[in-house]
Amino acid sequence: MRSLSGTEARRVALRAQGFADPAPKGPVTAQHFKRVIKRLGLLQLDSVQAVCRSHYLPVYSRLGVYDQTTLDKWLWHSGKMFETWSHEASVVPVEIEPLLRWTKREARHGATWDGLHKMATQRSGYVAGVLAEVQQNGPLSAADLNDPRPRKGDWWNGRSEGTRSLDWLYRVGEVGIRRTDNFKRRYESFAEVIPEHIRHQTTPTDEEAQRQLLLIAARCLGVATASDLADYFRMKLRVARPRLAELLEERLLLPAEVEGWDEPAMVVPRGPKADPVKARALLSPFDPVVWCRPRAERLFGFHYRIEIYVPEAKRKYGYYVLPFLLGDQLVARVDLKAERTTGRLLVKGVYAETGVAKEKVARELSKELKRLQKFLGLQETVVKRRGNLASALRSFSK
Repeated sequence: MRSLSGTEARRVALRAQGFADPAPKGPVTAQHFKRVIKRLGLLQLDSVQAVCRSHYLPVYSRLGVYDQTTLDKWLWHSGKMFETWSHEASVVPVEIEPLLRWTKREARHGATWDGLHKMATQRSGYVAGVLAEVQQNGPLSAADLNDPRPRKGDWWNGRSEGTRSLDWLYRVGEVGIRRTDNFKRRYESFAEVIPEHIRHQTTPTDEEAQRQLLLIAARCLGVATASDLADYFRMKLRVARPRLAELLEERLLLPAEVEGWDEPAMVVPRGPKADPVKARALLSPFDPVVWCRPRAERLFGFHYRIEIYVPEAKRKYGYYVLPFLLGDQLVARVDLKAERTTGRLLVKGVYAETGVAKEKVARELSKELKRLQKFLGLQETVVKRRGNLASALRSFSK
């Protein structure tokens, strides 16, 4: 059994996530994107863009400044990746499409997305018509449908039946998505977004697909509990546990214990070493390092909650707060906003974690903010006065 201290566990996890990989020595290319995806397994998507689209940030955190348009072309138009439901809405390598077929079948039978399943059952004729229209006329948006059936109401429940039908067809693998330059969805036949040789692969058994997904999660996490591994592809823990037992029995996973962890851990054979990590990065709330909040707290002692949906008066740190990774520690949290109309990167609040060297953190964070400013194409960084690190950061940002 491998035994790890808390520090060693953090280093193993960060190395698995690519934070010890060499920086590109020239322009960032598709080969660099491919390397990041191998480390992450997927890129989670989200519509909030207080700083930028969320899928840009994990790539930036590991590669530095790159061209966002080039990434988008590779993600949606190279034939190497496709958008699907895995860890929420995500972009994943086409090679794992067969491993996700069981999740689509479960959705079709009503195991998930109960509201859409009910709609698809009650409006089966309309949904079939939407599918036929996509197959004949795609790529198209919901507004392009001959009969989009607009509805009134609040946000999610107020979406048109056309939009909901397309969401359902996407969830069960009947249609695929490509994103346009403004991140708008365009739906087309699933056969158009998945290469033929992938589509014709034999569908693995549910058990084998689950095993392979858990092995991908284990490789990407470095060291993890059963709940960490199940969460990576949003697998129910009761489904994951017997598969993990099999992987341990076959020694495709190895047991481990981590100092301070209440749950047993697992690692992959010949996984990352526990050597020091010289990382400096601002992390998206949807970065795999922090997206599982209990894991982030267990690894880093970092209690993290995204406060987008918390009323402003009740927010503790801010609307869109990015953890700041320095070395193998999360040392601060930064409430950021890219103000594109004025060309400013606004640091609305910045908070150092307890016990860190504030001057060092402020100096390194200042460097990282300058790099982020360049990545976003902004002209200046403005540090407001909120937070216990604001004064120190302002002194380095003049």
